[in-house]
Amino acid sequence: MPDATTGRPPPGSGPPSPLPPPTGPPAGWYHDPYGYPLVRYFDGRQWTPHTAPALEPARVQEAHPILALQVAVGAVVVLIGSLIASRYLLEYLVRFDWPIAVYALIGTVVGYGPSIGWCLYASRRWGTGRLFADLGVRFRWSDAGWGPLTWLAALGCEIVVIIVIELVDIPLVGNTEGIGELDLDRTYVISLLITAVVAAPFVEEMVFRGLMLRGLRSRLGAVAAVGVQGGLFGLAHVDPVRGTGNAGLVLVLAAVGVAFGGAAYLLRRIGPTIIAHAIFNGIVMAVVLTR
Repeated sequence: MPDATTGRPPPGSGPPSPLPPPTGPPAGWYHDPYGYPLVRYFDGRQWTPHTAPALEPARVQEAHPILALQVAVGAVVVLIGSLIASRYLLEYLVRFDWPIAVYALIGTVVGYGPSIGWCLYASRRWGTGRLFADLGVRFRWSDAGWGPLTWLAALGCEIVVIIVIELVDIPLVGNTEGIGELDLDRTYVISLLITAVVAAPFVEEMVFRGLMLRGLRSRLGAVAAVGVQGGLFGLAHVDPVRGTGNAGLVLVLAAVGVAFGGAAYLLRRIGPTIIAHAIFNGIVMAVVLTR
């Protein structure tokens, strides 16, 4: 009661002093401290018996990676230049009648070596310096399924284009013509398989679905970038010896390149396309070598 003379409350009768601020975690749901796969409610002072299933947060979708346009332009120039150089070099060296395996090795080194060098340079100049990370060279266990599925998609695109080519009567000469007719020794067969099933898929996927696709994405939309890199993939397999037969071959391989490019864009890595490319080349070589 207030004092009758002063109107003030008597000493010691005021409101209680406030409690000190809490030092522990605020009230809320936390991972269960007892080790169960649950979340348990903490009321600010102690753990309560209230629990709930521990739901993992949704995985954030990785952004589509891009590189500078110079990366794509340089990849095209370097690859086409090295492939042309390797073909003319082999035509010059064939007069020496060396073992076929030697020519296969020279063609692989001259044809793909400069592209590997460009990948390394582009990663350091325009990327992070981590080659595989910049180009999306990543493999997961799920690629055991994504790889064959990507190959099936590419095979379907190839079949559709071949049907159109047959209907329109466009010349088509395969890029394996004549291999099955050669008297091949074991060394050449092994070197040919290593080139077709290991070296070519790995290097070509790094160049086209790694450098080119990501470089084109810096200026083009997804559909345009996938289409352009697919067309360049087909043009890279042009050989003057095949003449007009190159027209059909470019269309067929462009369709395959588009399928691979679409998979690389959607999955944001090229591990599945490397596997699909290896399956594609492996089956072709098996058919050719067994005649």
